[in-house]
Amino acid sequence: MMRSMFSSVSGLKAHQTKMDVIGNNIANVNTVAFKASRVTFAEIFAQTVSGASAPDPDTGRGGTNPVQIGLGMNVNSIDTLMTRGSLQRTDNPTDLSIDGEGFFIVRNGNEGTYMFTRAGNFTIDKLGNLVTADGLNVLGWQKYTVDDNGNYIFDTEEELTPINLYEDEYNLNKRVLAAKATTQAVLAGNLDATNTTINSNNGQIIDTNGDQIPEDGEGKNYDAHFIVPLSVYDALGNEYKLNISFWKTYVDTSGSSPQTIWYYRISASGAGFGDSGGDSAASGYIKFDSKGKIITDDSNYSVTPQIKVTPDPSVGTDSFTFELNLGKLTMYATDSSVKPTQVDGYPPGTLEAFSIGSDGVIVGVYSNGKQQPLGMVAIAVFDNAAGLQRMGNNLFIATSNSGDFTRALKPGTEGAGSLNPGTLEMSNVDLAQEFTEMIITQRGFQANSRVITASDEMLQELANLKR
Repeated sequence: MMRSMFSSVSGLKAHQTKMDVIGNNIANVNTVAFKASRVTFAEIFAQTVSGASAPDPDTGRGGTNPVQIGLGMNVNSIDTLMTRGSLQRTDNPTDLSIDGEGFFIVRNGNEGTYMFTRAGNFTIDKLGNLVTADGLNVLGWQKYTVDDNGNYIFDTEEELTPINLYEDEYNLNKRVLAAKATTQAVLAGNLDATNTTINSNNGQIIDTNGDQIPEDGEGKNYDAHFIVPLSVYDALGNEYKLNISFWKTYVDTSGSSPQTIWYYRISASGAGFGDSGGDSAASGYIKFDSKGKIITDDSNYSVTPQIKVTPDPSVGTDSFTFELNLGKLTMYATDSSVKPTQVDGYPPGTLEAFSIGSDGVIVGVYSNGKQQPLGMVAIAVFDNAAGLQRMGNNLFIATSNSGDFTRALKPGTEGAGSLNPGTLEMSNVDLAQEFTEMIITQRGFQANSRVITASDEMLQELANLKR
């Protein structure tokens, strides 16, 4: 009779533990990225009253099963359910959720134990650190290179570092984007073929001296047929407004097919051209065939001249050279429409906003319209995520059964999930399931208490046998 009471006591304790877990699940129904737990029971080893016996073929006696009395039950496991929770859109640029497997990697400062979380409700502190709500640093990479196609390649083999949007040891001050000197300018469009040539006497081309402006026989300057404004920048980000003037000089009819020659002249204020910078203009010639296509294979008429701009010495920066690409010009009988289509170089800019991509790359947007990576968020993946140990505050640490954390992964690669910026993963607690489990647990607790009551009454009757 005492066995029944102790068995029921074990049932009460186990059901109370299950109710504790259910209560914790329900309490965290709105906790960001909370993972629900599940309790399973197992019986305690039973007391064997008599063992099993085998049948005897000689006597015809049958076998008997073992006679055992159970000694109650206990909690077999409390499992963490790592299923994904639903997503909540917040449109906060620092809120992240993981679409698939993996955990964000966080740490308390530059040292300490790596910890892991699915809760992506991050913020930016006043120093530019990407941190959790508790101030733990979110880890990733900040060193990158740029390939030939302009893609940013982060070195994911580098050691993880706290992500800082304002500065790091590789890019220094990221709140200011350094200026870039112009190296290339591409012009495209049409030069009007109906313009009248300004010098066709005896097929003579006008003076090629860059200081000369085309003049008529009386020394009067000819107005340019078309002028293209172009802005370029030196290494400090100073802007130089150039004017590229075009004149249709003459039509060469000496060959089998006529060819039209145009003269261009580049002028600027605040800078000169060439090594000394003393020239106030740079000039050259281009040539078109009879079908209006620019001729690119004549060495005397380069379509990619190198223009060296020498700023005034008081500016405090070196000369810079850019390639002026004229190879996309045409000459048809329609209005002139030449304009710059691709010019690199830009002035310095200040960080105004940022965004995080699904690949984890944080891209800064600067006041000069340019963009630059500020870092990449790293993801950790485990062989057995359910084996992680809870540390509170939505944090986990690795255990011997979860698998070691050996290296971080780029989001969206090698089994790691991609990121959903502007969203948060919600709790995976199923309230309908929890309420059902609550009812079943309460009934189990109630039934065990009834066994204790009945056993107590039986003991009372036994004590009353002799009065």
